[in-house]
Amino acid sequence: MIYTLTLNPAVDRELTVSQVQYDTVLRASHERIDFGGKGFNVSRLLQSLHTPSTAVGFLGGKSGEILQDGLKSLGIATDFVWIPGETRTTVSIVDQSSGHYIKVNEKGPPVDSDKQAQLLDKIAALAQAGDWWVLAGSLPPRVPDSFYADVIRLLHRHGARAILDTSGESLRLGCQASPDMVKPNASEARQLTGLPLETLTQAAAAAHSMHQIGAQNVIISLGQAGALLRTAGAATWFAASPPVLERNPTGAGDAMVGGLVWALAGGLSPQVALGWGVACGAASASLDGTEMGTQAYIEELFQQVLVEDARVPDKG
Repeated sequence: MIYTLTLNPAVDRELTVSQVQYDTVLRASHERIDFGGKGFNVSRLLQSLHTPSTAVGFLGGKSGEILQDGLKSLGIATDFVWIPGETRTTVSIVDQSSGHYIKVNEKGPPVDSDKQAQLLDKIAALAQAGDWWVLAGSLPPRVPDSFYADVIRLLHRHGARAILDTSGESLRLGCQASPDMVKPNASEARQLTGLPLETLTQAAAAAHSMHQIGAQNVIISLGQAGALLRTAGAATWFAASPPVLERNPTGAGDAMVGGLVWALAGGLSPQVALGWGVACGAASASLDGTEMGTQAYIEELFQQVLVEDARVPDKG
């Protein structure tokens, strides 16, 4: 079974305008609402691949009801802890003339210690040996940076496996709990390790540094370039992204994680999972909002992904 854990979900609202201008009223030519939050995006990608998952996390208020109803309408199972306050909303404004966008995220409602303990109890009751859990996204106010690390240790005690996709101090502490895989982007890896990431050699060095902190398999997503994997056995692989016309990269990293956990849960190697992750991320980046690619589209892009041994010195 695959579970996705989203502690700080959001109703994602995207507005498209002909051109972003300041100090004036803009008229949206198109709008859409997606059921957002990094873990939810992973569940939606898995649904595109006809693979069930259960979305777990915190929800609150009318926005929370919109998210739960929306996920259920897509056929995604849910199991939430309900909290006081209103689940946040994020707003993206896409400039149609340039393709650039502005995104504003709310902080989200605070979650007290009793609700945190309730969620940990729920995870302990659900977790079974062989399950995969995706722990993704930012932490809401009052939730300590160590929360993901606590969840990873709890899952490992039950024989379940964890993929971590977060940033900052929660990423560092999470790595110390030895997650089965971590998936930072270049900026997050740079912040954690203090190392540059201008070349593949540098990205591999950053991945090695994260191994030393405690992470097992490390994938660093490099945007339109693709992604680099350093396995627990110290093999290093690079997958170049297939050429697509990028429309909105929001959610592309989550789609990559969805492809990774889909492949790993299906018994594929981290190397092959890297290719599927890159294909899923590219598909999402080429679509509107945080839309996920269809299985046919993802399979088409996967055929264009070349996964190469990246242990040779970078010549760039």
